[in-house]
Amino acid sequence: MTASDSSLSLFLADDTATAQLGEDLALALKTGDCLALSGDLGAGKSSLARALLRAMADDAELDVPSPTFTLVQSYELRIPVSHFDLYRLGDPSELTELGFDEALQAGICLVEWPEMAEGELPKERVDLQLTHEGEGRRVTITAPARQAARIERVLDIRAFLDSRGYGGAHRRFLTGDASLRAYESIYPKDGGSRVILMDWPRLPEGPAVLDGKPYPKVAHLAWDAYPFVAIANVLRENGFAAPEIFAADYDRGILLIEDLGTDGVLDEHGKPIAERYRASVACLAHLHGLSIPRDIPVTPDHTHHIPDFDRTAMKMEARLLLDWHLPWKRGTPASDEERADYLAIWDGLIDQLEDTEKNLLLRDMHSPNIIWRAREKGIQRIGLIDFQDAMIGPTSYDVASLVQDARVTIERDLHDRLMADYLALRHAQGGFDGAKFLKSWAIMSAQRNCKLAGLWVRLLQRDGKPGYLKHMPRTLAYLAIAFEHEALAPLREWCEKAGIGQV
Repeated sequence: MTASDSSLSLFLADDTATAQLGEDLALALKTGDCLALSGDLGAGKSSLARALLRAMADDAELDVPSPTFTLVQSYELRIPVSHFDLYRLGDPSELTELGFDEALQAGICLVEWPEMAEGELPKERVDLQLTHEGEGRRVTITAPARQAARIERVLDIRAFLDSRGYGGAHRRFLTGDASLRAYESIYPKDGGSRVILMDWPRLPEGPAVLDGKPYPKVAHLAWDAYPFVAIANVLRENGFAAPEIFAADYDRGILLIEDLGTDGVLDEHGKPIAERYRASVACLAHLHGLSIPRDIPVTPDHTHHIPDFDRTAMKMEARLLLDWHLPWKRGTPASDEERADYLAIWDGLIDQLEDTEKNLLLRDMHSPNIIWRAREKGIQRIGLIDFQDAMIGPTSYDVASLVQDARVTIERDLHDRLMADYLALRHAQGGFDGAKFLKSWAIMSAQRNCKLAGLWVRLLQRDGKPGYLKHMPRTLAYLAIAFEHEALAPLREWCEKAGIGQV
């Protein structure tokens, strides 16, 4: 225990409450965490460990044998977990022979009887002490500030669920993304339908990146849950399949929303299903033909104003190629002349968007955010999620986002089929300028792919996430398609001269 550790105490009335705490802790622990469980025989250590492991496995029947004699039992779960029981440990030094360090590096270490190896366990750990109290148990949790904050967060969410009629609900990890949000599956105690919990805490603004403003404010990204609720409501009002909001705590950033389903637009091999992409394009065409209000009431005292996808935001995103991709690609940063030329080119391209069609754009209309609802008809077949960063801007941006899915290779024949579908549907609505749209589409495609080409490198170098780099060849191939439009000739020539990509 260190001076910066935090401590909290909870009363657990029975085994059900103990198991519920284990479920909650399964959502709080991350790779590299050590959870040390202390307490007398029968205090509930094994019950809590069993519940945690079953929640991590999302398997209520998972066999969790006691590792009393084997000393360690390993589980290949969402996060690998090694369950140690040190009661029969002969000497603390034997912990190394059991592979503790390797297990901690690869996942989570769950340790019963930690006092048997006190000097060998990491000082930065979560200590959980269970003691008998009346008919129940008292648990005291002591942890470093970072882990303590995670534990307090999952307990806050549990309190939110209890207060919204979901007391005793089972919670399971659903997904996390490259952003700050995480999602849980919530299964009501009475066996009702699953709902989705969005965990979206407010965080510090971060460093200034432009004119004294942090990145989210410059790029007009959603800062809290109000925009998500606003856009969900306006989409539903216009007949689209967006989640219904069941409960919201805007201050703490917790939402309970409708579960739209689990099917997506990709097959079991991760390939695009043409029918579903074509239906998604039809959904976009319908949306782009509507008039969406800029100001949307959310609560009696809060109205969300949909921001503009403006020049500042477009250029800041496009600069990711300049700041991250170019130095990574050739080993040297952009010269002052290259930087000035690149930004001037983007000013010229953005000028050409002045008279293009502008309407609501969802910003990330691609496979991770599309739910396929086979039993529905028309636009209701397409479930829309993750639209909190919606803006008013060139409608072509969302078409580029879908037709050039950042995480999926859309072969050229399907790419062209989707574009033809969209153009035909928009022309059928009347008053649609196809030539202006195609120029706008090329510019928005280039802007998005320049951003992504830099983003993949930033995720690698700054955030330690190399997995996104696999998308780079696809991103550059999509950029090459954008370059086929004559309006993109200056940017294409700049990239060729700078030695970027196979363009």
